[in-house]
Amino acid sequence: MAESSSKEQQHFWKERLAPFKGADVGRSVRQLTVTLGVYFALWAAMVWSLQVGYWLTLIIAVPAAGFMMRVFLIQHDCGHGSYLKSRKRADLLGFWLGVLTLTPYKYWRKTHAYHHAHSGDLDFRGFGDITTHTLAEYRAMGFWGRLNYRIYRHPVVLFTVGGIFLFVFKHRFPWDVPRSWTQAWKSVWQTNAAIVGVLVVAHFTIGLTAFAMVHLPVLLVGTTLGVWLFYVQHQFEDTYWHDHNEWEYYEAGLEGSSHLVLPRPLQWLTAHIGVHHVHHIGARIPNYRLEECVEAVPELQKVRHMTFWDGMKTLHLALWDEDTQRLITFREAHRTAA
Repeated sequence: MAESSSKEQQHFWKERLAPFKGADVGRSVRQLTVTLGVYFALWAAMVWSLQVGYWLTLIIAVPAAGFMMRVFLIQHDCGHGSYLKSRKRADLLGFWLGVLTLTPYKYWRKTHAYHHAHSGDLDFRGFGDITTHTLAEYRAMGFWGRLNYRIYRHPVVLFTVGGIFLFVFKHRFPWDVPRSWTQAWKSVWQTNAAIVGVLVVAHFTIGLTAFAMVHLPVLLVGTTLGVWLFYVQHQFEDTYWHDHNEWEYYEAGLEGSSHLVLPRPLQWLTAHIGVHHVHHIGARIPNYRLEECVEAVPELQKVRHMTFWDGMKTLHLALWDEDTQRLITFREAHRTAA
């Protein structure tokens, strides 16, 4: 019965989502041109602003970080094969966008595909997601295990230190990736080499000190925003987690992914990735068609909607309580244990 139900859902959603899948190359090129044009203009303005005052540089870093995040989301669509009709061209574009975002493209593509294939599955955690333990797992940990997990899940660590650590350091040598992932490792070394090339050019043009003064604040703000955005897409109280034998792909996508409703300018800046439930069940839909899809398919409107402030309220959720089927805080965990 379960297998039959799964096939029915697959047929249902395949039929509903089909009109929105596939790249509109003209729209993709226009979006890419605007995004890169504004991003590089803001970056150049930051270099110029060093002559005026660093306070101005830091102000411009905020919108520049937003556009860097948008560059990452276009790279994200390349990885899903939804941005250009040619896979070869999408991979080439994804690689160079990955240089800008410090993200080895094929390494990220493979781990992110794992996330899509297993999101919400308690038996397949570890790649491409935010580490989440169950309440029972947490209680079984020793003192140091609990302390490490509490530090990891603290908002200051997760959204600032964690983002910089991931993009600046771990992406240079992702030690948890199997050596058999040869294409992923090749992507890591190629991206690192290209980044070295960028630094050499910076040394002989604006200087490494100026480069760091400009790009580090962009990275800090951009990675913080990016990690927060990814966090609220899956980490909310009534999200979806099940053991593998009870897990279902479409239920995980629809119930375990939020619809983050942002003001229109921010929806545009974040490439509509807040429409995350649609993205999870239809990854071949390009970002600029996600909202069109929601408006056209009534069934997609009956999901967990979140505002920016709803997202902020989720920051202290940390443990999945399998008994109550909800994410809880550390405080709740200790209170129920008392």
